Amino acid sequence: MTASHAFIVIPSRGETLAHPVIQSRVMPRRVAIFVTCIVDQLFPNAGMAMVDVLERLGLEVEFREAQTCCAQPAFNSGYQREARAVARHFVDTFDGAETIVVPSGSCTSMITHHYADLFAHDPVALARVDALTPRVFEFSQFLLSLPNLDSLGARFPHKITYHDSCHALRELGLKDAPRRLLGMVKDLELVEMEAAEECCGFGGTFSVKFAQISGAMARTKVDSILQTGASHVVSLDSSCLMQLRGALSRGGHKVETLHLAEVLASRG
Repeated sequence: MTASHAFIVIPSRGETLAHPVIQSRVMPRRVAIFVTCIVDQLFPNAGMAMVDVLERLGLEVEFREAQTCCAQPAFNSGYQREARAVARHFVDTFDGAETIVVPSGSCTSMITHHYADLFAHDPVALARVDALTPRVFEFSQFLLSLPNLDSLGARFPHKITYHDSCHALRELGLKDAPRRLLGMVKDLELVEMEAAEECCGFGGTFSVKFAQISGAMARTKVDSILQTGASHVVSLDSSCLMQLRGALSRGGHKVETLHLAEVLASRG
């Protein structure tokens, strides 16, 4: 095993669409997780909650230590050469992984939709990408690809509303999947907001380059959240939740933000 492929098997703590959500998939024994930059650096609880849920399903979870970024920031900013280097590292790091689970629609979309763009003129690299990407799943995609999943043992006695993140909804087609999973949570009340499918205004560097527009979009989203009377807003993407948390905090609102994995890991 080379250093670039080193991984940790995380010790257990005891407890559709045609690849957005694959039906009748064989239960894997082990999954590799790609935690993403923002989860690693700012929202580790979302990553740990994802591991909790996967382990409860009897899966062995591995964390490959060489993992870094999916290359989306460089790609979206027009730095193609730099994005290719980061994407190539991702492919090297997860080479041989049977299944890769990602707690982000945005990062999953980057890998499964845009790596092919990056390597369109490199047949050797493109062949490796084509072999890898069918094994990459957003977290809710993966759960609903498993056979006979009807309960996760979760309880969350609160009223929540759900934010559809742009990449998960528009590029991965994930509209019903997270709601089906929320429907498995005991004592949870889901109240749909009117603007569920509208962008939160984050968009990575968009929120920096166009801060006023980004802020206005976030405020519109917050107004829609508040109209539901929900105590929590839930999403698949921590980047969206960071944007919404900031807007809610600046407005003096007490609505909390949670990643879907945190709700599914909850015992109430």
